[in-house]
Amino acid sequence: MKTKKLIVDNNVNKNVVYSQAVEKLNAGEVVAFPTETVYGLGAIATDEKAVAKIFEAKGRPSDNPLIVHVGAANDIEKYVTSVPDKARACIKAFWPGPLTLILNAKPNTFASNVTAGLSTVGLRMPDHPVALDLLKMLNKPVAAPSANRSGKPSPTTALHVEKDLEGRIPMILDGGATGIGLESTVVDFTIDPPVILRPGGVTAQMMREVIGEVIEPDTTKLDEASVPRAPGMKYAHYAPDAPVYLINPDVDEVKNAIESIHMKQQKVALLAPDDFRQSEADWFFSLGDSKKLEASAHYLYAHLRACDETTADVILVTVPERTGVGAAIFNRLEKAADGNWWYS
Repeated sequence: MKTKKLIVDNNVNKNVVYSQAVEKLNAGEVVAFPTETVYGLGAIATDEKAVAKIFEAKGRPSDNPLIVHVGAANDIEKYVTSVPDKARACIKAFWPGPLTLILNAKPNTFASNVTAGLSTVGLRMPDHPVALDLLKMLNKPVAAPSANRSGKPSPTTALHVEKDLEGRIPMILDGGATGIGLESTVVDFTIDPPVILRPGGVTAQMMREVIGEVIEPDTTKLDEASVPRAPGMKYAHYAPDAPVYLINPDVDEVKNAIESIHMKQQKVALLAPDDFRQSEADWFFSLGDSKKLEASAHYLYAHLRACDETTADVILVTVPERTGVGAAIFNRLEKAADGNWWYS
């Protein structure tokens, strides 16, 4: 299969580009496109065979549910049994944007491989002009996980998508680099108070200011017998080729870890705030100012992917404070490291 990449900017006729993508989707194919979080790999959410191509291209476990993207907030009325008042308040406050609502799906609405056999579905309205224009022209719900090989760092540019899925998918819409860089916050609104299943750009504090109590997640991975209610809850995710280890942002602790790795004749890549730039790591990838975590989130996946361009044997990543966006960063890092911490 040849993968066609179409650039979407002010120098092209966007309607012509979108029409090609809509034609592919209506023909039961998959198309990669940018959102404000990461690039997604989309198929029409009511077409089981088309959705199966997402799992095939990504190598994704079939018990991992997919998020459904809509082009207008009121579209969700077609797909769910009810929308609780707190969910409506969050839609008004945060849509379009990086917030996914878990609601009870109307029976026989979505392909069973979208919901992984669950009675619930995750829905969101992305805040990106390319995604919204595509969804509005298509006028159908689109199931779209991140457009990468399963388990690898999520793609924040079309080049990342190409590297992972070249020859595996027919089309990529290139809308430039994504803004946020971390996947959406996933919140279960089928229970009260709502529960965050996956932290993201919409933080617990932001939601509390709108709807009151929100339960934050623990960071424990589900056991192998469990069916996850949201993407990213069960399997190791976001991981580069070399093993990732989490480490506290302590200068002496990081120094000792690097020395220990070097004593084993191994090379180390370090992802850390600018304070650690003078470390003896073989490669250093800056996460910026430790107090400005939005920037860290934006660069995290690109840096994890960049580690694959090195010959590092070990990747060390300092963990942020687990407040605000830091909770989302920590969640992704814990998955990338599969829960492993560096102990000298």
